Amino acid sequence: MENSEKVVAVIMVGGPTKGTRFRPLSFNIPKPLFPLAGQPMVHHPISACKRIPNLAQIYLIGFYEEREFALYVSSISNELKLPVRYLKEDKPRGSAGGLYYFRDIIMEDSPSHIFLLNCDVCCSFPLPAMLDAHKRYGGMGTMLVIKVSAESANQFGELVADPTTNELLHYTEKPETFVSNLINCGVYVFTPDIFTAIDDVYINREGIGWSLSITFYILSILKDLCCMN
Repeated sequence: MENSEKVVAVIMVGGPTKGTRFRPLSFNIPKPLFPLAGQPMVHHPISACKRIPNLAQIYLIGFYEEREFALYVSSISNELKLPVRYLKEDKPRGSAGGLYYFRDIIMEDSPSHIFLLNCDVCCSFPLPAMLDAHKRYGGMGTMLVIKVSAESANQFGELVADPTTNELLHYTEKPETFVSNLINCGVYVFTPDIFTAIDDVYINREGIGWSLSITFYILSILKDLCCMN
């Protein structure tokens, strides 16, 4: 790798307690491996990650049994000629919790940036552009967002951003009243400082969650977004 900078990608795949609306299909196959456009659902974000410059490793984090992903992980690693590794949680920890729980493994390659994606989101995945924007903004994290109709916004995390700087000012998950037609796509890029921020949240609060003190910026996309909840 000519450039000493390394990037890793983390894809959250969830576990068997999720995907209840897909039953009985989800009884026989993990939701991330559901066929979508001719490929397992998780294949789409993995393939998108391949376009990230200086990508060193892709991690899948979830609490499915390892045997359920072993064959697919081996196959996709050979196909992409890139290491893909499944990390099994001891219990459901959420996005921030799962990221933090495996922080030592994620940081093994000393990456300069860490992508975090939810496996049940399919979109245009402008990940290289997102990394460039993140470097320009200079914050700890950049979030991919999209505009939706006011009627459907409350099904997602809604946010308010500074119209000039794109800095995230306010975020609320599935609010009962309308906040904004900008919604979270579940795709992020961070500097390693994210682990210090999550650690501070863990120390000061019960559990691990996203802290509003994290300096977030947003990158808007205009392509259609598909969420497989």
